[in-house]
Amino acid sequence: MTRRIRTPLGLLLLVLLCACSLQGAPRSPASRPGGAAPPAGQAGAPGSAVPEAPQTPPAAAPRQFTLGPAATALVAQAHKQSGGGDYGQAAATVERALRIEPDNPLLWIELGRVRLGENNAAQADATARKALALGTGDPRVEASAWHLIADSLRARGRNPEAVDAERRALGLAPR
Repeated sequence: MTRRIRTPLGLLLLVLLCACSLQGAPRSPASRPGGAAPPAGQAGAPGSAVPEAPQTPPAAAPRQFTLGPAATALVAQAHKQSGGGDYGQAAATVERALRIEPDNPLLWIELGRVRLGENNAAQADATARKALALGTGDPRVEASAWHLIADSLRARGRNPEAVDAERRALGLAPR
């Protein structure tokens, strides 16, 4: 015994009733992500009184910067040059590495150390702050940048500010 629906209002009511009845229907295991139902006793299992918990993304791991092979070789060369007192050549070598990896904060810290060695504390401070901006999220890099800032401030006789910078560095990672 079927009746024909002759009015648009009747058709609309029928569509709404069907939609409402499907909305609360339980999902079959095949329609779940992954294609299987969770084991009994866990959230969302059939017959379970515990509702499914919303999925939260895992916490992001802290960033860790490293040097690539070419930059590592250039930094090793720069260390030899600055160890021999040739700060100008050491700076040029680190700058070559920066052309390879311009956004690597570790290289900016290296350049700052070279600048500090050539008694250019203001330039060392500027490169340390550049490293700090690039190294956000890596506590080891941030601490190294703050140590360099503290050293550059101390070299310019700004000891109270250097103490504050050193405190910030130690708060991130002890030496």
